[in-house]
Amino acid sequence: MKRTIALLITLAMMAGIYAASGCAAYDVAVEERNVSDWASDEKITFVIKQQFLEDDSVKYMDFDAASYEGHVYIIGEYESHSQVNQAVAIAKKVEGVRKVTTYILPKRAQDYCGTTDNLDIYARVKHKLVTDNDIWSTNIDIKTIQCNVVLLGIVGTHKEKADAYAHAKSVEGVRNVKSFITVK
Repeated sequence: MKRTIALLITLAMMAGIYAASGCAAYDVAVEERNVSDWASDEKITFVIKQQFLEDDSVKYMDFDAASYEGHVYIIGEYESHSQVNQAVAIAKKVEGVRKVTTYILPKRAQDYCGTTDNLDIYARVKHKLVTDNDIWSTNIDIKTIQCNVVLLGIVGTHKEKADAYAHAKSVEGVRNVKSFITVK
């Protein structure tokens, strides 16, 4: 019985690795960055998130990071300015980081926009991007914070950038849209 369970766990892990590698291959195939830049950005993002998790002053669930060609974006909400300063300091120390840009809002005690609202907005924006055949939606990352949408990524045309912004802006409940999308 133990051998069967071990075999099933091993097969499940192998299937997960196979599926993940297929996703990574697809990401690279449609990506505007070359493979080296994409891999470097993935590593930068991973290291920053790992260090956010290890730091007691930066609350991991309140901050997110993404890197595009060494330009790091930190998105989130804070309780004190020292948290913001620490998050930026962490990012700047990571090898390969060229620049750090933030979109960080103060936490609101009485905010009607909660996690479920942010998830709902994320899903509706993502749906609009995925169903638009003129946009490579996998090249655009969406972050939602306090019902604000932040768009990140690298696209091939100015039309893709404008359309992504328009889609996000059209979703009911969105307070504001900030686009950090660049055109390559």
